[in-house]
Amino acid sequence: MRIDLHCHSTASDGTDTPAELVRKAAAAGLDVVALTDHDTTRGHAEAIAALPAGLTLVTGAELSCRIDGISMHMLAYLFDPEEPALLAERELVRDDRVPRARAMVARIQELGVPVTWEQVARIAGDGSVGRPHVATALVELGVVPTVSDAFTPDWLADGGRAFVEKHETDPFEAIRLIKGAGGVAVFAHPAASKRGRTVPESAIAKMAAAGLDGLEVDHMDHDPDTRVRLRGLAGELGLLATGSSDYHGSRKTVALGEYTTDPEVYGEITRRATGAFPVPGTGGA
Repeated sequence: MRIDLHCHSTASDGTDTPAELVRKAAAAGLDVVALTDHDTTRGHAEAIAALPAGLTLVTGAELSCRIDGISMHMLAYLFDPEEPALLAERELVRDDRVPRARAMVARIQELGVPVTWEQVARIAGDGSVGRPHVATALVELGVVPTVSDAFTPDWLADGGRAFVEKHETDPFEAIRLIKGAGGVAVFAHPAASKRGRTVPESAIAKMAAAGLDGLEVDHMDHDPDTRVRLRGLAGELGLLATGSSDYHGSRKTVALGEYTTDPEVYGEITRRATGAFPVPGTGGA
């Protein structure tokens, strides 16, 4: 089995619609794909309706969190999307995205770049607006060559010249909410140092004690030595070690299925989840 447990669609900051994403996942030879848009489940219904035969969909979301001033992401799998407490927190984070993006546009304008809110809103479309959309605007204007190049101290990295904070959930609260909604919690790309400061291992150990289920180990932002270290840490803490592409369509260079999760780990995730179940494809539209 080939299993990719971290993908984004146009419901947040990916460039493929949910329907396109699942069709491309099947074409890439995946058996299981997770749709984990930022702080939203809005793409799930479309993905399910288009799900090809032979492909299973894991519903999820990537929650924006912050601990001790460090931004981090928590992957939530197979939770009840209507559970009131987690739904309210997702809406709180999502509602802060537009004023935050507007503030980043204003800062970039102050730095002499003629970016506009209308441009960023066009790029975001119906998705949950975020830094990748602002970064894409900088690429369109020729300020930086790629989206990744916008995530530097000069522009949009944490603490960068155009960075603006948004509401982010305490990770211990996120774990509590995910578990309360019957879901499984996995710390996304925990050692992605290119994105800014990373969470210390001592804090990860505390999260494990609080109910964290796993670490995303195999990821494009982790070099081989980092993957070895994280796999060892997961073993020490009794955490599942997952692998995922973190696919964003054309917004990133990584391909669907470039990094995958072991079938036994996937099986354990499905065994732990009580809020929702994987959806087998029957041949979507």
